[in-house]
Amino acid sequence: MGFLTGKTAIITGAGRAVLSDGRCGSIGYGIAAAYAKEGANLVITGRNVKKLEDAKEELERLYGIKVLTVQADVNAGADNMAIVQNVIDKTVETFGGIDVLINNAQASASGVTLSEHTTEQFDLAIYSGLYAAFYYMKACYPHLVKSKGSVINFASGAGLFGNFGQCSYAAAKEGIRGLTRVAATEWAKDGINVNVVCPLAWTAQLEQFEKAYPDAFKANVHVPPCGHIGDAELEIGRVCVQLASPDFKYMTGETLTLEGGMGLRP
Repeated sequence: MGFLTGKTAIITGAGRAVLSDGRCGSIGYGIAAAYAKEGANLVITGRNVKKLEDAKEELERLYGIKVLTVQADVNAGADNMAIVQNVIDKTVETFGGIDVLINNAQASASGVTLSEHTTEQFDLAIYSGLYAAFYYMKACYPHLVKSKGSVINFASGAGLFGNFGQCSYAAAKEGIRGLTRVAATEWAKDGINVNVVCPLAWTAQLEQFEKAYPDAFKANVHVPPCGHIGDAELEIGRVCVQLASPDFKYMTGETLTLEGGMGLRP
């Protein structure tokens, strides 16, 4: 039994994606696998039902935990409060409560310069990332107060360093970083641990970005000093497990950054 046995975690954007060599290429799925190994009940969301079902089948088969899949897509044309509330309602109905919220989902039109970016492309990033984190955090708050739970949000070096061709993605991620800091300040009194992770992991999305926009990839993606790009489960997922530990609490208003897929820096 792991130390998350009996706990329930919602992970957005956790469908199973596959790299060209057959390995799993999804940060969300890597986190789900790390949590499953610790015995957590999982609620995984995403736009692609097949990817969610593939993740559910493998996680339940390999780790003997229970996984609830809920198709959810926060976007500019949807009733997003209702979409998110449906996820929360199904989670509580199935597992009785919520202990961890992980806002990992994000879509964007990477490789498109600011001058060429459309409003629709900008909305795609802002709604799928920043608005999604906002709606999920608000909807989960009453349940996290009860469980003295944790929120783990995902930002990016794209905003920290101003990556070429990633204006909407960077804007969404910087918004998430600011939102996280405010929540860490406001929710500390409630016993809710709120952190942000800025990862660099080799994923199917990054692999596709390299093929579609090789120049932008070379300009933006650099191997960190440790000599390799992070592993979605072993480095990103395990950090997220640590952040859900009741013994892992930061001071009010602080966040955590995982730089280049390696190491912790409060």
